[in-house]
Amino acid sequence: MRVYKAEAEVGGDGTLTVRGVPFAAGERVEVIVLPVLAAASGDRYPLHGVPVRYDDPFGPATDAADWDALR
Repeated sequence: MRVYKAEAEVGGDGTLTVRGVPFAAGERVEVIVLPVLAAASGDRYPLHGVPVRYDDPFGPATDAADWDALR
């Protein structure tokens, strides 16, 4: 299945025109219209590239006192 994504603006009369689609004339296509969300236009991965620091990478994940409750 070929997928083509485009953004367009709805006209004042409620019409939508998408130009330059890579499909042949007369070919049947399915059209799904979704609003562009504000989050989609921003940074999708805000922590990408942020350095990670491990204080004690080989230390225990929790205090030994927490495991006493399991006895």
